Amino acid sequence: MRRANVVSRWLTVAALLPALAACGADDSEGGAEAGSAAPGAAAVATTDPGNGTPGRAGATEPVYGFGTPATASQIAAWDIDIGPDGAGLPPGQGTVAEGLEVWERHRCILCHGPTGREGPNDLLTGRIPGDEFPFANDRTLRSTVGNYWPYATTLFDYTRRAMPFDLPGTMTDEEVYAVVGAMLYFNDLLPADAVVDSATVVDTRMPARDRFVPDNRTGGPTIR
Repeated sequence: MRRANVVSRWLTVAALLPALAACGADDSEGGAEAGSAAPGAAAVATTDPGNGTPGRAGATEPVYGFGTPATASQIAAWDIDIGPDGAGLPPGQGTVAEGLEVWERHRCILCHGPTGREGPNDLLTGRIPGDEFPFANDRTLRSTVGNYWPYATTLFDYTRRAMPFDLPGTMTDEEVYAVVGAMLYFNDLLPADAVVDSATVVDTRMPARDRFVPDNRTGGPTIR
């Protein structure tokens, strides 16, 4: 019985040896892979070029075997940000009256109400008496286009890229100009017969314009 047990154990060890050898090979290969670049990817050098980042000695750009370089037209389709000075605003125009139609046609009314102040989602309409800015002292106040947004150009930018909520980017530039005009009209910043174009958006003086300062990392003036 003892001899049979010894033979059995020997056979078990013998059977495990190839598996253990394979594991060792896999581990060594894994270690090599961990210390080297993946096939087609750039190798990373261990030297520091002096700027606190790992160096790349003699390496080429990674090649992963999928995708294609973005074309100029594809990049342009995403490069639609608009600065406070109006840089990037497209040609075209709309009217406040047209904007009220867009407000219903693109279902802005469902989220913001007939005049932007009824909800159920974000309130867009509302001014504070004297255009004061007491948000730091009264946390119950709701920020709106009329009492908080510093630039109408930002209103155009955000509306064009993010609205309507379920179908963003589906409005034409003319529709965006028009519906921006409607929102400014709701906040008593444009008359009902206003024509809205790039000049209108840039020239509209938002009540909160001077309540924000550029963050230049040097402190800057303090607005109180």
